[in-house]
Amino acid sequence: MKTMQRFAISSVAVAVLLGLGACSGMSRQDQNTAIGAGVGAVGGAVLTGGSAVGTVGGAAVGGVIGHEVSK
Repeated sequence: MKTMQRFAISSVAVAVLLGLGACSGMSRQDQNTAIGAGVGAVGGAVLTGGSAVGTVGGAAVGGVIGHEVSK
């Protein structure tokens, strides 16, 4: 099970890093939203042991926080 959790966390981290490469044409607020969603997804996955619900929930919360920070 630990191998599956490590794989899930690694996959999310790689997706976040690849996604951040596409941020060059975004506004600052859009960048903060994307970064918040990525960090939230990783945090949610870690805190819930790789649960899909935790990952999606973390991404949603992180995205909202990242969006609001830049206002």
